[in-house]
Amino acid sequence: MTDSAIKTVDLTRNFGDLVAVDQLSLEVPRQSIFGFLGPNGSGKSTAIRMLCGLLKPTSGTATVLDVDVLRNAELIKRKIGYMTQKFSLYSDLTVRENLNFLAQIYGLPRSVRQAVVKTQLERFSLTDRESQLAGTLSGGQRQRLALAGATLHKPDLLFLDEPTSAVDPESRREFWEFLFDLVDEGATILVSTHFMDEAERCHRLAILDEGALVAEGAPDQMIDDLPAIVIEIATTAARETRDYLLQHEQVIDVAQIGARLHALMEPGLDSPLEFIDSRLNEKNFIGEAKIVRPNLEDVFVMATRSSVDKAR
Repeated sequence: MTDSAIKTVDLTRNFGDLVAVDQLSLEVPRQSIFGFLGPNGSGKSTAIRMLCGLLKPTSGTATVLDVDVLRNAELIKRKIGYMTQKFSLYSDLTVRENLNFLAQIYGLPRSVRQAVVKTQLERFSLTDRESQLAGTLSGGQRQRLALAGATLHKPDLLFLDEPTSAVDPESRREFWEFLFDLVDEGATILVSTHFMDEAERCHRLAILDEGALVAEGAPDQMIDDLPAIVIEIATTAARETRDYLLQHEQVIDVAQIGARLHALMEPGLDSPLEFIDSRLNEKNFIGEAKIVRPNLEDVFVMATRSSVDKAR
């Protein structure tokens, strides 16, 4: 058994002329949470489907739990758990009926099925909902049921494709507590997300853009290594200041946060605070600027800079 739960080399998937995943090479350590972060259409779901054995790569190689994806996709499917963004269980079955059905699909012996289902109901706080139709559950309850189903057979590796996109912040936080419990028990988790607070919770993170891997590492290290200067500007003319700053090539990006601006500056710029002060004075904008520590959103903006430039 290797130290990596997943390893890919130049993994690629084309759909006609569209390159959905472009020569993706990465390693996912065992017993960790590895995050895929990227805009819509960046290739996250396509990569996950290839790693699950649901989609054949156009080229490149991938091993999942030491199994070659191209040679033995069916074996991989039996060793993993997979939770999609869209609720995929049966809405017209009860919570317990869904779990019983999945227990049969996973091939759990009849002698242990009821005990396993009972354990999942208790673990994911669904006991009082076991007779309720799945289609009538709230978003957070459906999410817990989906996770209970995906982990019913205790998989070594769990794939989660934007699993919290349709639930409230409290449910998302509870969901992540479940994930850390699973890792403590020995599981490896690959999760795709577009929430920065979720990405920060991952042990390691890969940022995808237009199908390609554009950044990878531990979130804190990626923040510390950001090749940019971040300046916070408090001003009474936030929109006008933002628009004016973006006209200068030394300014990479400016985001408004309430009455403050969060500006990304080129790293080679001398005296960045003086530069900002001069731009404010040129337009008679009243404001104060200070250098601050970057955040993960800054890392994301820098990593997907080509897409940001195109959007402008």
